[in-house]
Amino acid sequence: MIVLGIESTAHTFGVGVAQDQVPFILANERHTFVPQTGGMKPSEAARHHTLVAHEILRGALDRARISIRDVDGIAVALGPGMGPTLRVGAVVARALSLRFNKKLVPVNHGIGHIEIGYLTTEAKDPLILYLSGGNTIITTYYRRRFRIFGETLDIALGNMMDTFVREVGLAPPYIVDGKHKIDICAEQGSSIIDLPYTVKGEDMSFSGLLTAALRAVKKHNLHDVCLSLREIAYGMLLEATERALALTEKGEIMIVGGVAASGSLRSKLEKLSNDWGVGLKVVPTSFAGDNGAMIAYAGLLALKHGVHIDVKDSTIRPRWRIDEVDIPWRD
Repeated sequence: MIVLGIESTAHTFGVGVAQDQVPFILANERHTFVPQTGGMKPSEAARHHTLVAHEILRGALDRARISIRDVDGIAVALGPGMGPTLRVGAVVARALSLRFNKKLVPVNHGIGHIEIGYLTTEAKDPLILYLSGGNTIITTYYRRRFRIFGETLDIALGNMMDTFVREVGLAPPYIVDGKHKIDICAEQGSSIIDLPYTVKGEDMSFSGLLTAALRAVKKHNLHDVCLSLREIAYGMLLEATERALALTEKGEIMIVGGVAASGSLRSKLEKLSNDWGVGLKVVPTSFAGDNGAMIAYAGLLALKHGVHIDVKDSTIRPRWRIDEVDIPWRD
Protein backbone atom coordinates (compact mmCIF):
# COMPACT_ATOMS: atom_id res chain seq x y z
CA MET A 1 0.00 0.00 0.00
CA ILE A 2 1.25 3.49 -0.88
CA VAL A 3 -0.19 6.77 0.47
CA LEU A 4 0.60 10.33 -0.57
CA GLY A 5 0.29 12.91 2.22
CA ILE A 6 -0.29 16.66 2.02
CA GLU A 7 0.64 19.08 4.82
CA SER A 8 -0.48 22.74 4.75
CA THR A 9 -1.54 23.60 8.29
CA ALA A 10 0.76 26.62 8.73
CA HIS A 11 3.90 28.00 7.06
CA THR A 12 4.94 24.81 5.24
CA PHE A 13 3.47 23.14 2.19
CA GLY A 14 4.74 19.58 2.17
CA VAL A 15 4.07 16.40 0.24
CA GLY A 16 5.28 13.00 1.41
CA VAL A 17 4.94 9.44 0.18
CA ALA A 18 4.80 6.44 2.55
CA GLN A 19 4.50 2.70 2.00
CA ASP A 20 3.82 -0.25 4.30
CA GLN A 21 7.27 -1.82 4.02
CA VAL A 22 10.89 -0.75 4.50
CA PRO A 23 11.75 1.95 3.59
CA PHE A 24 8.52 3.34 4.94
CA ILE A 25 9.17 6.90 3.72
CA LEU A 26 9.75 7.25 -0.01
CA ALA A 27 9.62 11.05 -0.30
CA ASN A 28 9.40 14.13 1.90
CA GLU A 29 9.36 17.33 -0.16
CA ARG A 30 8.39 20.74 1.25
CA HIS A 31 8.70 24.49 0.91
CA THR A 32 8.30 26.93 3.78
CA PHE A 33 6.86 30.42 3.60
CA VAL A 34 9.09 33.01 5.31
CA PRO A 35 7.62 36.54 5.60
CA GLN A 36 10.01 39.33 4.73
CA THR A 37 8.97 41.34 7.77
CA GLY A 38 6.71 40.87 10.79
CA GLY A 39 4.66 37.82 11.61
CA MET A 40 3.03 35.37 9.25
CA LYS A 41 -0.25 36.44 7.66
CA PRO A 42 -2.45 33.42 6.88
CA SER A 43 -3.55 34.87 3.54
CA GLU A 44 0.06 35.36 2.41
CA ALA A 45 1.04 31.87 3.52
CA ALA A 46 -1.96 30.45 1.63
CA ARG A 47 -0.90 32.29 -1.52
CA HIS A 48 2.60 30.85 -1.16
CA HIS A 49 1.18 27.33 -0.83
CA THR A 50 -0.98 27.81 -3.91
CA LEU A 51 2.03 28.87 -5.97
CA VAL A 52 4.36 26.04 -4.91
CA ALA A 53 1.87 23.15 -4.56
CA HIS A 54 2.31 21.71 -8.06
CA GLU A 55 6.12 21.81 -7.83
CA ILE A 56 6.22 20.10 -4.43
CA LEU A 57 3.72 17.46 -5.56
CA ARG A 58 5.71 16.66 -8.68
CA GLY A 59 8.95 16.65 -6.71
CA ALA A 60 7.57 14.12 -4.21
CA LEU A 61 6.34 11.76 -6.93
CA ASP A 62 9.67 12.00 -8.74
CA ARG A 63 11.60 11.39 -5.52
CA ALA A 64 9.47 8.33 -4.76
CA ARG A 65 9.79 7.20 -8.39
CA ILE A 66 6.10 6.55 -8.71
CA SER A 67 3.11 7.85 -10.64
CA ILE A 68 0.01 9.25 -8.96
CA ARG A 69 -1.76 6.18 -10.34
CA ASP A 70 0.42 3.96 -8.12
CA VAL A 71 -0.99 5.62 -5.00
CA ASP A 72 -3.74 3.88 -2.98
CA GLY A 73 -4.82 6.90 -0.98
CA ILE A 74 -4.47 10.67 -0.60
CA ALA A 75 -3.97 11.72 3.02
CA VAL A 76 -4.43 15.35 3.99
CA ALA A 77 -4.03 17.28 7.22
CA LEU A 78 -7.49 18.76 7.82
CA GLY A 79 -6.46 20.41 11.11
CA PRO A 80 -5.57 21.87 13.44
CA GLY A 81 -4.10 24.90 11.75
CA MET A 82 -4.83 28.16 9.96
CA GLY A 83 -8.01 28.15 7.88
CA PRO A 84 -6.61 29.74 4.69
CA THR A 85 -3.60 27.41 4.51
CA LEU A 86 -5.61 24.32 5.44
CA ARG A 87 -7.95 25.02 2.53
CA VAL A 88 -5.10 24.93 0.02
CA GLY A 89 -4.06 21.42 1.04
CA ALA A 90 -7.67 20.28 1.20
CA VAL A 91 -8.42 21.55 -2.31
CA VAL A 92 -5.34 19.81 -3.75
CA ALA A 93 -6.19 16.55 -1.95
CA ARG A 94 -9.84 16.63 -3.07
CA ALA A 95 -8.83 17.29 -6.68
CA LEU A 96 -6.39 14.36 -6.71
CA SER A 97 -8.90 12.07 -5.03
CA LEU A 98 -11.64 12.88 -7.55
CA ARG A 99 -9.46 13.02 -10.66
CA PHE A 100 -7.66 9.73 -10.04
CA ASN A 101 -10.35 7.92 -8.02
CA LYS A 102 -8.22 7.58 -4.87
CA LYS A 103 -9.46 7.18 -1.31
CA LEU A 104 -9.28 10.38 0.74
CA VAL A 105 -7.81 9.94 4.23
CA PRO A 106 -8.28 12.65 6.93
CA VAL A 107 -5.26 13.15 9.19
CA ASN A 108 -4.92 15.22 12.35
CA HIS A 109 -1.69 17.23 12.11
CA GLY A 110 -0.69 16.39 15.68
CA ILE A 111 -1.26 12.67 15.16
CA GLY A 112 1.07 12.95 12.16
CA HIS A 113 3.82 14.40 14.38
CA ILE A 114 3.31 11.66 16.96
CA GLU A 115 3.22 8.74 14.52
CA ILE A 116 6.36 9.81 12.66
CA GLY A 117 7.94 9.97 16.12
CA TYR A 118 6.97 6.37 16.86
CA LEU A 119 8.36 5.28 13.48
CA THR A 120 11.69 7.10 13.62
CA THR A 121 12.52 6.66 17.32
CA GLU A 122 11.11 3.12 17.74
CA ALA A 123 9.46 4.21 20.99
CA LYS A 124 7.06 1.61 22.42
CA ASP A 125 4.86 3.19 25.08
CA PRO A 126 6.22 6.68 25.83
CA LEU A 127 5.09 9.81 27.57
CA ILE A 128 4.91 12.19 24.61
CA LEU A 129 5.91 15.85 24.51
CA TYR A 130 4.34 17.39 21.41
CA LEU A 131 6.07 20.75 21.06
CA SER A 132 5.62 22.96 18.01
CA GLY A 133 4.87 26.50 16.99
CA GLY A 134 1.18 26.04 17.71
CA ASN A 135 1.11 23.21 20.26
CA THR A 136 2.50 22.41 23.69
CA ILE A 137 1.00 19.11 24.84
CA ILE A 138 1.94 16.30 27.24
CA THR A 139 0.13 13.13 26.22
CA THR A 140 0.22 9.36 26.01
CA TYR A 141 -1.81 6.65 24.31
CA TYR A 142 -4.55 4.80 26.18
CA ARG A 143 -7.50 2.82 24.81
CA ARG A 144 -7.72 4.05 21.21
CA ARG A 145 -6.95 7.70 21.94
CA PHE A 146 -4.12 9.98 22.97
CA ARG A 147 -4.97 11.35 26.42
CA ILE A 148 -3.76 14.82 27.34
CA PHE A 149 -2.25 15.26 30.81
CA GLY A 150 -0.99 18.80 30.36
CA GLU A 151 -1.00 21.56 27.76
CA THR A 152 -0.60 25.28 27.31
CA LEU A 153 -3.48 27.36 28.58
CA ASP A 154 -2.82 30.14 26.06
CA ILE A 155 -0.01 30.36 23.49
CA ALA A 156 2.36 27.52 22.63
CA LEU A 157 6.02 27.39 23.63
CA GLY A 158 7.25 27.67 20.04
CA ASN A 159 4.92 30.55 19.23
CA MET A 160 5.98 32.37 22.37
CA MET A 161 9.69 32.15 21.51
CA ASP A 162 9.09 33.11 17.87
CA THR A 163 7.04 36.14 18.89
CA PHE A 164 9.67 37.32 21.35
CA VAL A 165 12.62 37.19 18.95
CA ARG A 166 10.53 38.87 16.25
CA GLU A 167 9.34 41.69 18.53
CA VAL A 168 12.87 42.47 19.74
CA GLY A 169 14.26 42.53 16.20
CA LEU A 170 16.18 39.25 16.18
CA ALA A 171 13.97 37.53 13.58
CA PRO A 172 13.09 36.55 10.92
CA PRO A 173 14.72 34.19 10.16
CA TYR A 174 13.96 32.28 13.34
CA ILE A 175 16.42 29.42 12.80
CA VAL A 176 20.08 29.86 11.81
CA ASP A 177 22.32 26.81 11.27
CA GLY A 178 19.83 24.66 13.12
CA LYS A 179 19.64 26.96 16.17
CA HIS A 180 16.69 29.07 17.22
CA LYS A 181 17.51 32.77 17.54
CA ILE A 182 16.59 32.73 21.23
CA ASP A 183 19.27 30.08 21.85
CA ILE A 184 21.85 32.11 19.92
CA CYS A 185 20.96 35.20 21.95
CA ALA A 186 20.90 33.29 25.27
CA GLU A 187 24.44 31.96 24.75
CA GLN A 188 25.77 35.42 25.60
CA GLY A 189 23.57 35.87 28.65
CA SER A 190 24.95 35.51 32.18
CA SER A 191 22.16 36.43 34.62
CA ILE A 192 18.66 35.16 35.28
CA ILE A 193 16.18 37.96 35.84
CA ASP A 194 12.81 37.66 37.57
CA LEU A 195 10.04 36.67 35.14
CA PRO A 196 6.64 34.97 35.66
CA TYR A 197 6.64 31.20 36.15
CA THR A 198 3.16 29.74 35.69
CA VAL A 199 2.43 26.04 36.08
CA LYS A 200 -1.03 24.86 37.13
CA GLY A 201 -0.93 21.14 37.79
CA GLU A 202 0.43 19.86 34.49
CA ASP A 203 -0.76 22.85 32.45
CA MET A 204 1.41 25.82 31.54
CA SER A 205 0.83 29.47 30.67
CA PHE A 206 3.34 31.37 28.51
CA SER A 207 1.54 34.62 27.66
CA GLY A 208 2.44 36.38 30.91
CA LEU A 209 6.06 35.30 30.53
CA LEU A 210 6.16 36.75 27.01
CA THR A 211 4.65 40.08 28.07
CA ALA A 212 7.03 40.43 31.02
CA ALA A 213 10.05 39.53 28.90
CA LEU A 214 9.19 42.16 26.28
CA ARG A 215 8.92 44.76 29.05
CA ALA A 216 12.18 43.58 30.61
CA VAL A 217 14.11 44.32 27.43
CA LYS A 218 13.74 48.05 28.22
CA LYS A 219 15.52 47.63 31.59
CA HIS A 220 17.88 44.67 31.19
CA ASN A 221 20.51 43.32 28.84
CA LEU A 222 18.82 41.57 25.89
CA HIS A 223 21.02 38.48 26.22
CA ASP A 224 20.06 38.10 29.87
CA VAL A 225 16.37 38.40 28.95
CA CYS A 226 16.76 35.74 26.26
CA LEU A 227 18.51 33.44 28.72
CA SER A 228 15.89 34.03 31.41
CA LEU A 229 12.96 33.57 29.06
CA ARG A 230 14.32 30.29 27.72
CA GLU A 231 15.31 28.84 31.08
CA ILE A 232 12.03 29.74 32.78
CA ALA A 233 9.92 28.46 29.89
CA TYR A 234 11.82 25.18 29.75
CA GLY A 235 11.69 24.91 33.53
CA MET A 236 7.90 25.13 33.40
CA LEU A 237 7.78 22.40 30.76
CA LEU A 238 10.10 20.13 32.73
CA GLU A 239 8.08 20.51 35.94
CA ALA A 240 4.87 19.56 34.15
CA THR A 241 6.63 16.69 32.38
CA GLU A 242 8.02 15.33 35.62
CA ARG A 243 4.56 15.32 37.20
CA ALA A 244 3.11 13.46 34.21
CA LEU A 245 5.98 10.99 34.35
CA ALA A 246 5.32 10.32 38.03
CA LEU A 247 1.62 9.82 37.32
CA THR A 248 1.92 7.57 34.26
CA GLU A 249 5.10 5.69 35.28
CA LYS A 250 6.19 5.46 31.65
CA GLY A 251 9.63 4.10 30.82
CA GLU A 252 10.25 6.46 27.90
CA ILE A 253 9.85 10.12 26.96
CA MET A 254 9.36 10.93 23.29
CA ILE A 255 9.69 14.47 21.91
CA VAL A 256 8.03 15.41 18.62
CA GLY A 257 7.32 18.68 16.80
CA GLY A 258 9.50 21.53 15.64
CA VAL A 259 10.76 22.50 19.12
CA ALA A 260 12.21 18.97 19.41
CA ALA A 261 15.15 20.29 17.36
CA SER A 262 16.26 22.51 20.28
CA GLY A 263 19.60 21.29 21.60
CA SER A 264 19.27 23.20 24.87
CA LEU A 265 15.88 21.61 25.61
CA ARG A 266 17.17 18.19 24.69
CA SER A 267 20.05 18.47 27.17
CA LYS A 268 17.62 19.36 29.97
CA LEU A 269 15.34 16.45 29.11
CA GLU A 270 18.34 14.12 29.04
CA LYS A 271 19.09 15.10 32.65
CA LEU A 272 15.45 14.59 33.61
CA SER A 273 15.42 11.18 31.91
CA ASN A 274 18.60 10.13 33.68
CA ASP A 275 17.18 11.21 37.05
CA TRP A 276 14.11 9.04 36.48
CA GLY A 277 15.93 6.18 34.79
CA VAL A 278 13.84 6.37 31.62
CA GLY A 279 14.77 6.45 27.95
CA LEU A 280 14.65 9.64 25.88
CA LYS A 281 13.50 9.41 22.26
CA VAL A 282 13.78 12.49 20.03
CA VAL A 283 12.34 12.67 16.53
CA PRO A 284 15.09 13.32 13.92
CA THR A 285 15.46 16.95 12.86
CA SER A 286 14.35 16.16 9.30
CA PHE A 287 10.95 15.07 10.66
CA ALA A 288 10.66 17.52 13.58
CA GLY A 289 9.11 20.42 11.71
CA ASP A 290 5.93 20.27 9.64
CA ASN A 291 6.29 17.84 6.74
CA GLY A 292 4.27 15.78 4.30
CA ALA A 293 5.89 12.46 5.22
CA MET A 294 4.28 12.45 8.65
CA ILE A 295 0.85 13.00 7.06
CA ALA A 296 1.50 10.24 4.54
CA TYR A 297 2.61 7.79 7.23
CA ALA A 298 -0.30 8.55 9.59
CA GLY A 299 -2.61 8.30 6.58
CA LEU A 300 -1.12 4.93 5.70
CA LEU A 301 -1.82 3.59 9.20
CA ALA A 302 -5.37 4.93 9.04
CA LEU A 303 -6.12 3.61 5.54
CA LYS A 304 -4.87 0.14 6.43
CA HIS A 305 -7.52 0.15 9.18
CA GLY A 306 -10.33 1.31 6.91
CA VAL A 307 -10.27 5.03 7.70
CA HIS A 308 -11.26 7.19 4.71
CA ILE A 309 -13.99 9.70 3.89
CA ASP A 310 -16.05 11.07 1.02
CA VAL A 311 -14.86 14.33 -0.47
CA LYS A 312 -18.08 16.02 0.70
CA ASP A 313 -17.07 15.26 4.30
CA SER A 314 -13.55 16.72 4.04
CA THR A 315 -14.27 19.92 5.94
CA ILE A 316 -11.21 21.56 7.46
CA ARG A 317 -11.04 21.63 11.27
CA PRO A 318 -8.77 24.48 12.49
CA ARG A 319 -9.25 23.48 16.16
CA TRP A 320 -9.16 19.69 15.82
CA ARG A 321 -7.61 18.30 19.01
CA ILE A 322 -5.56 15.10 19.09
CA ASP A 323 -7.71 13.65 21.90
CA GLU A 324 -10.73 13.77 19.57
CA VAL A 325 -9.23 11.25 17.14
CA ASP A 326 -9.84 7.50 17.33
CA ILE A 327 -6.61 5.50 16.85
CA PRO A 328 -7.58 1.95 15.76
CA TRP A 329 -4.06 0.96 14.71
CA ARG A 330 -2.33 1.41 18.07
CA ASP A 331 -3.95 -1.65 19.68
